Amino acid sequence: MTEAGAVELESARVARMLRDDIMLGRRAPGSRLVERDIAAELNVSRLPVREAIRALVGEGIVVARPRTWAVVREFTARDIQDFSEVREAIETVIFQFAAARHDEEGLVQLREALDREAAAAEAGDILAGRSAAGEFHEVAARLSGNDMLTELIGVFVTRLRWLFGQHDDLAGMVAEHEEIFAAIAARDVELLGDLVPQHLARGRATAERRLREATGAPDREAARP
Repeated sequence: MTEAGAVELESARVARMLRDDIMLGRRAPGSRLVERDIAAELNVSRLPVREAIRALVGEGIVVARPRTWAVVREFTARDIQDFSEVREAIETVIFQFAAARHDEEGLVQLREALDREAAAAEAGDILAGRSAAGEFHEVAARLSGNDMLTELIGVFVTRLRWLFGQHDDLAGMVAEHEEIFAAIAARDVELLGDLVPQHLARGRATAERRLREATGAPDREAARP
């Protein structure tokens, strides 16, 4: 393997580890990402760390600050509002297309993701449940049969999962996904036009609650655009 190829593989590994740390809350919003410290922590050179941080900036969960350290992004109430509006528009269409266009194999894949989510909920495994819930949405995007929609969701999937995927009510999320799955299986496009926005509203409410807890803002201020 060439040196460039080795650096690319290493930077991808470092990016994955940092991404997981951020998504799981081990690196809090506003915390600094210092190249030399991360390199020492992970026993790698600074180059793959630098490339990894650059990749996470592109994913929107890290902010690069010229002449100082990169930091884990701090989301605002306006960010949540903006992303919620975009997410509802895109994901409602995704699920409706999935209902209209899925094949039997795709439906099996969606069922498998939902079964993993249900098993995690039964076991009380929050991290596995959140991961499977995110996979449910990703499989639906593939079933939509629209490469442009899949590309669009791919641009900000990390931000979406970080902002809206931190639910604790695993059983409630499974129940909502069961309703959505049944509508997809029945090809009930009209019903999904109601179910999906209601489902996504739960993620928005959770994100707003987490922001209030982090900032100490009262409810009325957190909801203000």
